[in-house]
Amino acid sequence: MSASIAIIGRPNVGKSTLFNRLVGKRLALVDDTPGVTRDRREGEARLGDLVFNIIDTAGLEEADSRSLAGRMQAQTEAAIAEANAVLFLVDARAGLTPVDAHFARFLRTVNKPIILVANKAEGRSGEHGVLDAFGLGFGEPIALSAEHGEGLADLYDALREHVDAVAEGDEFDDDDLGDRPEDEDDDDAEERAIKIAIIGRPNAGKSTLINKLIGEERLLTGPEAGITRDSIAVDWNWNGRAIRLFDTAGMRKKARVNAKLEKLSVADALRAIKFAEVVVVMVDATMPFEKQDLQIADLAAREGRAIVIAINKWDLIENPVDTRRELQIELDRLLPQVRGVPMVTLSGLTGSNLDRLMEAVTEVHRLWNTRISTPRLNQWLFWITHRHPPPAVGGRRVRLRYITQPKARPPHFVVFCSRADALPESYRRYLLTGIRTEFGMPGIPLRLSYRKGENPYAGKRKPN
Repeated sequence: MSASIAIIGRPNVGKSTLFNRLVGKRLALVDDTPGVTRDRREGEARLGDLVFNIIDTAGLEEADSRSLAGRMQAQTEAAIAEANAVLFLVDARAGLTPVDAHFARFLRTVNKPIILVANKAEGRSGEHGVLDAFGLGFGEPIALSAEHGEGLADLYDALREHVDAVAEGDEFDDDDLGDRPEDEDDDDAEERAIKIAIIGRPNAGKSTLINKLIGEERLLTGPEAGITRDSIAVDWNWNGRAIRLFDTAGMRKKARVNAKLEKLSVADALRAIKFAEVVVVMVDATMPFEKQDLQIADLAAREGRAIVIAINKWDLIENPVDTRRELQIELDRLLPQVRGVPMVTLSGLTGSNLDRLMEAVTEVHRLWNTRISTPRLNQWLFWITHRHPPPAVGGRRVRLRYITQPKARPPHFVVFCSRADALPESYRRYLLTGIRTEFGMPGIPLRLSYRKGENPYAGKRKPN
């Protein structure tokens, strides 16, 4: 296990900027607004030959433990407890504040190595702040600019005694959300973690569901809508299978998203959808299948992700049998593009039916990785075109010659035909439905494209 380093400090001192600098990616949301980060985010950092786990945390603030700020501070304290050392950031431009002094006293009680970092120290404006930081009693501060990458050599020296250096030539594991092409084949697919994005409207219970699945209060929850901002990755193991869960910000209607910070959060959630393998669409059972729910599910389908519909807060439904039957009918009617998508009723609060959810997730993931041999596909094409031949367009019949599957994840099929542009949309849907039915892939977004077969005699001159 690599060492863990927690970054803490009051709001807006540059913790997320330093986190992004160390992991080498823009994973954490960064904005001038104080208090952007709420949940703690972990990533694999590399500084020179040092490889370690870095934890970004919410800004430390004095608050009641029952308030949102108090719950954020509890997450920060949990990060400190699991860290081997702590990077305590202060703002060199703003100088020391009473809040910095207060949390310096708190850090003296945690019995962890403290590395004091004076961030934003570039230029003359930060010199006085660096000198003031001596007054916190943690020794000489490291003058750093996370934004511009200045002072990283000094940070390296400070971290060396807490982090083991990796041997030269060791591979650096850079596996994170979005690092693999969506349709890349892998012989070790069964061993890799399934990437699952939990998406939905605000206050649908996404974070509560993940906390219940992993069995700990890993993510910030509460009655307030829109608590989650970053897309947070949580590694987990279910029945021996590696799982990587991504909690995302709730997505409201586009017309209602005006604030810059909410736009950043929604963009992060959309990125999670794009690079996930399975998308669990959380629907509030008390307000099921509103227009935004359907748009979110349609977005996931257009991205080609495997989809599971999770009807949350099922413990609040008085007549579950009849309600479930009605919701299933509504789902098939409102989302015909993924007809047959699994629907699971559950309660993230009580933990009911969570095994059924994970069984549905693993099953759609298996179907999403399906590959069908070319002979089977062409036997099916021969049968289905003889049963219902393509219509004659303009007096000329479209000939479907050959079909193959060049990609999976999602399954992508290519049909070679004589007049690809003339094939009616209704017949295209007929073929797509036939593939779903014949090869058992209900609810999986499929891609079916058409190519015009080349004429082997084109360009050859007739003999005299």
